[in-house]
Amino acid sequence: MAALPRPLLVLTEAAVMAAVVAAVVVAAAPLGSAEPHVYLSSWAVRVAVGPREAQGLARRHGLLCLGQPYYHFKHRGTRQKALSRHWGWNMRLTKEPKVLWFEQQTVKRCAKRSISVVPTDPWFHKQWYMNNDVNPDLNILTAWSKGYTGLGVVLTILDDGIEKDHPDLSANYDPLASYDFNSNDPDPQPRYTTGEENWHGTRCAGQVAAAANNRICGAGVAYSASVGGVRMLDGPITDMVEAQSLSLHPQHIHIYSASWGPTDDGKTVDGPGLLAAAAFHRGVNKGRGGLGSIFIWASGNGGINYDNCNCDGYTNSIYTLSVGSVLAGGRRPWYSEGCSAILTTAYSSRTTSKVQIVTTDLHHRCTDKHTGTSASAPLAVRSWQWDKGLVHPLLGGICSSVSHYYGYGLLDAGLLVEMAKAWTGTQPQRKCSVKAPHAPWNIGSKLTVSTDVVCSGRAKRIRSLEHVQVQLSLSYSRRGDLVITLTSPLGTKSTLVTVRPYDTSQQGYKDWTFMSTHFWDENPNGTWTLELENKGDAYNTGLLTSFILHLYGTDEDIMEGMGLLPRGPTAPFTHLPSTECGSSLFAHQRSCLSYCPPRYYSRSAGAARTARVCASCHPSCYTCQGAAANNCTACPSAGTFDEFAHSCSSPPGLPSKEGLQGDLLPVLIAMSSCSFCQSGGNEPKPLLGEDSLDLQCRARGTLVLGYQQSLVLKQGTLIAGLQEGACRLCGMQGLRQHNPGQPPLP
Repeated sequence: MAALPRPLLVLTEAAVMAAVVAAVVVAAAPLGSAEPHVYLSSWAVRVAVGPREAQGLARRHGLLCLGQPYYHFKHRGTRQKALSRHWGWNMRLTKEPKVLWFEQQTVKRCAKRSISVVPTDPWFHKQWYMNNDVNPDLNILTAWSKGYTGLGVVLTILDDGIEKDHPDLSANYDPLASYDFNSNDPDPQPRYTTGEENWHGTRCAGQVAAAANNRICGAGVAYSASVGGVRMLDGPITDMVEAQSLSLHPQHIHIYSASWGPTDDGKTVDGPGLLAAAAFHRGVNKGRGGLGSIFIWASGNGGINYDNCNCDGYTNSIYTLSVGSVLAGGRRPWYSEGCSAILTTAYSSRTTSKVQIVTTDLHHRCTDKHTGTSASAPLAVRSWQWDKGLVHPLLGGICSSVSHYYGYGLLDAGLLVEMAKAWTGTQPQRKCSVKAPHAPWNIGSKLTVSTDVVCSGRAKRIRSLEHVQVQLSLSYSRRGDLVITLTSPLGTKSTLVTVRPYDTSQQGYKDWTFMSTHFWDENPNGTWTLELENKGDAYNTGLLTSFILHLYGTDEDIMEGMGLLPRGPTAPFTHLPSTECGSSLFAHQRSCLSYCPPRYYSRSAGAARTARVCASCHPSCYTCQGAAANNCTACPSAGTFDEFAHSCSSPPGLPSKEGLQGDLLPVLIAMSSCSFCQSGGNEPKPLLGEDSLDLQCRARGTLVLGYQQSLVLKQGTLIAGLQEGACRLCGMQGLRQHNPGQPPLP
């Protein structure tokens, strides 16, 4: 049965999608390699004949000969960039007796060493999920500092189309990763309406692949990736439309991002139809040159309806990477669904209504009001099996904590990149299925069914589990009252479905498959226990007619052979004395980082000028190339950037820091990140609204105001230290806030 678009999901689930979409943007990196090879449609060729013969040889093979002494052969029709060698042309040149040597050319990764890792885009300071404003963030700057920005990776957004001519998307737009299955043409441009409802695809695309350092909006988490769009949600959705979208150019597209599925009403149980299911299977087995297409799926948006994503056959598929969402403060969003199929999580929004996700919007605009599940970072994964196999060990392993809402925890792009460098992949996946005997069973108030499992033999031997599926057929008088759990031989208990109070169906589950990732890396052999419990009316009745356990994994001990990085705080640095950071890292506040964070720039230090440190920018700068006020490259929210003077000017009414330091007079606080205390309070509360620039307060009968480095009384007494724009004004009596233009408080 075909799935339906999720109107609410479009609003609130956009951030986890790019979070893992970009998480897989380094998907095509060769095993054990630090960076992907991007192959061009050109060859350096050494021949045993002269220029004339070389020209003829090139023409004979349909190539252009562009120069010597190493002849440059180029083909106009071959795809200009690819992540694998062009075997056909390589084979032709191999068989050519006059060719002594050849090499298909690859893109060299070079960068100007003076350029900061932190983008200069005007809204990057608002991208809290990757600019170090929250701790931990997604550690994207660390991945960028190692050169992983999505170069050579192709992804497509399966949605309502994308605005391909948007100035922040056009440079990365890929027509081969795009199609309109609603109108059956190759143009994915969204349909513009008075209600402006077709913005979701454009916003998701910008979160992943908006260009960096172009003075437009913010930066995508994988700003060098190629992005396309599939318009398939703006019309009748059928099994055929879904299958066509999931199968678009699988040898060109690496990652498919989708945030749609059955209605999140808390009572629907549905999944992909026959054609879409076949497209998933075909993609993970044959897509991406045999490495497997990567399908990223949001966990669902039915939290307000007590929905469970294990009743969504797209999210709980073993072929999709299911991602949950979390707020910046670590709390679960009201819209988020939970289930045992969720593998990991990413930020979707902050706790305040004004601080959301920065991305592209319709009509060439930008928005910072996008909320949902699409902000993430480039992760290095290798195939459909590898992406999950690599993400999981980093986040946890056997005996580690796992959540039905957050999976194994928040994604960390920097650590995933480090793991990918040493990752050698996994053995082929194996499947072991066991059907419980003695069916049927009367469910009653509580039913427990145990079955013994021995996964042995050449084709079925498994030592490390990956996915576990439970295929059930049962009838029940009120389906939503049933809670179903599965317990492994090691004692791990996973809830397959929770109470769904709106699900009053009497149809039960007809050959429905639940999935859990909670048994990852366990040994499957032993006794598994299925438990069904009635949490509703005591008169509920039902019959379990079939219980089949499907176990997927490999014949290897993954955790033992990986040499995992130690688990600790997700931070982009190693704690070392600053003098021991070496030449490849930057010393910053007693830590060694691979980049200098916002408000700092890199410079040489030490007697030999070989050490590298992060020095403070001028207070008016958000990013900079030096300490002076005219060394700015981007401005904070309260400043305006002057491209000619390379400086940031304050808005009217906000004095500069130099003017404040001269006489230590009370100064104005205009920092949107400030906290303040109400009269008599000691607990900081957020200063709401970036437009409220004027703040006045009374302390000991004296007007007190602060700016950046220190908060002073008129007499010069230090009240509280203010660093990096964070204002702490607790313990002060009578602190008040008023709007610009109003008279001062008495």
